[in-house]
Amino acid sequence: MIEIPLALIGLAAFMVGLSKGGLVSISSLAVPVLAIWMDPITAAALLLPIYLISDAVGVWLYRRDYSAWNLKLLIPAGLAGVVIGTLLEPLVPSSAFTIAVGLIGLAYCLRAWFITGRDGPARPADVPRGIFWGIMTGIASFISHSGGPPWQTYVLPQKLPKLVFAGTTTIAFAAINLAKVPAYLSLGALSHVDWQLTGLLAVAGILGTICGRWAARAVSDRHYLNLIQGLLFVLSLRLIWQGGRDLIALIGA
Repeated sequence: MIEIPLALIGLAAFMVGLSKGGLVSISSLAVPVLAIWMDPITAAALLLPIYLISDAVGVWLYRRDYSAWNLKLLIPAGLAGVVIGTLLEPLVPSSAFTIAVGLIGLAYCLRAWFITGRDGPARPADVPRGIFWGIMTGIASFISHSGGPPWQTYVLPQKLPKLVFAGTTTIAFAAINLAKVPAYLSLGALSHVDWQLTGLLAVAGILGTICGRWAARAVSDRHYLNLIQGLLFVLSLRLIWQGGRDLIALIGA
């Protein structure tokens, strides 16, 4: 492998780690970075072990910072969503679902910025909404690999302390990603993984996780919220563009 692709792959692994360390949604840029040099499916398969390793490190880093109430509700709902996503995947064009997920995130950002306001009161967690958005998170994570928008639509309005938000997100997505492994194995996603390269990338992923935790701790709660909302906005626009492009290609075919 030549030097520039190796550097790009290392950057993508570092982005995954940053996301697991607390800079939620930044990992959405990882696959597009690799897609410069390889197809997105190969890129996603290459990064899958890095996600799992970074998940493990993130769970350890946030083992004391999480909302137990949210996890008790959202992890089972998210796992149910993975099962539903497995059943829906052959029936629903992933491009259409990707657009829908992007619109969810975009609607949340616009509502938070222009209607409710950034300084509005926190919205308490509740079971019906938690079950709905948890299931949507699991479905989106499985079908479009982008569970962030529905997750953040439910959790961000609670205005949890930044480390509690980051820890809750990291732990929940670790459980959801682990639940997806059997499906990935059945699809052969890990059959061609270069484990020597994975070992090198794991170092970048772990370093990114530690740096993400440091960054989340260093910034103020207000600046952290602004950063996460900004990343969600960028992610949502990218999902809408990506889904629209893929849907047009599907219709054209």
